[in-house]
This record gives sequence, C-alpha cells and structure tokens, in this order.
Amino acid sequence: MPEASTTTRRDELLAIAGKLFAERGFRNTTVRDIADAAGILSGSLYHHFDSKESMVDELLDTFQQQLFDQYDEIVASDRSPLEKLDAVVRASFAAIDAHHSEVAIFQNDADFLATFDRFAYLIERNKRFQKLWTGLLREAVDAGELRADLDVELVYRFLRDTVWVAVSWYRPGGELSADEVATQYLSILLEGIASHG
Repeated sequence: MPEASTTTRRDELLAIAGKLFAERGFRNTTVRDIADAAGILSGSLYHHFDSKESMVDELLDTFQQQLFDQYDEIVASDRSPLEKLDAVVRASFAAIDAHHSEVAIFQNDADFLATFDRFAYLIERNKRFQKLWTGLLREAVDAGELRADLDVELVYRFLRDTVWVAVSWYRPGGELSADEVATQYLSILLEGIASHG
C-alpha cells in the first residue's frame, strides 16, 4: 500500500515539474521552484529524483515512447498511406492534448537538452520521426493519393511545424477538441482554404 502512494506522489511531482518546465523553460526552473510549487523542501524532492535532469528525462522519454508506439501501430495497420497520415496527425494532436507540458518542453528545450549525452535519444527520435512522416508522404504520392509534384521534404517540414507549434496556443479543455483541430488542419492541408464553389 505505501508503494502506491509513493508512485502517486512521484507522478504528482513530475506533473508539477513538467508544468514549470513548460511555462518557464527547463533552464529557468530550479529544483527549489519545483519543491516550492509542490509544497515541500528541496531536499525532499531528492527522495524521488536525483536531479531536475532526471525529471525532464522521464517526462520526455515516457511521452515519446508512448507516441512512437502509437505511430508504429498506425504504420503497421492495413490503412492506405493517406489514412495512415491522417491517423498520425490525429495521434499527434491527441498527444498535444494529453501531454501538453511534455510537448511544450520538447518544442522549447530539445535543442538545448540534446547537447548532453544523456539526451542523445532526442536526436535519434527526431530522425526516426522525420523518416516515418516522409515515408508516409512518399507512399501517399506513389499511391496517387497526393500530387506527384510535391516536394516531400518541404511538405514534411510544413506539416511538422504547423502541427507541433500548435502547443503554443492550443489549450486542453478549450473550445475545440484536439480531434476537431486535427480535422481542420487536415482539411487545410489536403483541400486548401480556397472556396471551390
């Protein structure tokens, strides 16, 4: 029974740290800031984590593992390439909704964190992410589901940036759900914004 409460408290502390890292930036958040927000002494935090680096590592690694598990499941499915792309975009917006702090931390601090050996996996996962998304775009072009004249790398950058930068304005529980935002993004991407009437 005590183990369950320890896990719960640990999760609470991670959530508090994640929120602070997302709002203030990793470099601008101290262990004392996290402890103060949690209502504990700084030393008490070390009963759960050995450093703020350990906290951000756990936040990012856990979130990304879950996201890539979803991506892999989508890619392995029998959907068409365009349906897979649709599902990957929707999974990404769902991740922004469910892991808002983690996505914000990645957007704001990944370049800095990746300069440390401990976070080398961020660079590898970035490459894996690019390969997965460009692969789906190329498959959709080859299947005739997307225009043959598209610059796949350019479309990838446009799609990546428009989706993930949404973390800066999207708020979970807001007027639009993550899926509604994804639907609009996909409509703009695939159908444009001009009236066809």
